[in-house]
Amino acid sequence: MELKDTIKLMTSEDYKERFLAEYWQVKIRYDKLKNMVDNWDNLNFKPTCSKFTYNLQLSYMEQYLDILKERAIWERIDLTDKK
Repeated sequence: MELKDTIKLMTSEDYKERFLAEYWQVKIRYDKLKNMVDNWDNLNFKPTCSKFTYNLQLSYMEQYLDILKERAIWERIDLTDKK
């Protein structure tokens, strides 16, 4: 799934679909940032922030994803990417 694939969910009247959009948007951004940090020494550009800052951001994003996963369990929302 890509960010553009979440537009319909994000604009839905159904809160569960908006929740899915929120989860997938954070997950996609987390995965891309994690990939950048994991490949830090092989990047073809110089990051503007320190690796520490990016790792801190990843940590908070991971915590946020964990909270969303917990909510999904309670609210019976399937987070599986159906694509």
